[in-house]
Amino acid sequence: MATDDEVVETAANAAEDVIFSRLSVSDIGDYDVTVTFEEQVLDIDVYLKAPDAGADEERVADDAALVARGAVDDLLDG
Repeated sequence: MATDDEVVETAANAAEDVIFSRLSVSDIGDYDVTVTFEEQVLDIDVYLKAPDAGADEERVADDAALVARGAVDDLLDG
């Protein structure tokens, strides 16, 4: 069974992987990935500001959160 810390770390890493796979570091003005896992409830919030990237920031942030949730599901199911 994964610890709460492992769940949080897995989700955060997965979200960051999505962000940095789609945008270059120099294009990102600001970002924040907040993950909590308490009493078996996972909450993921991704904030991304990359105005010069030419990418849909909201879409990248939403995708990052979805991938993070999937990574946690895989961790807990495995």
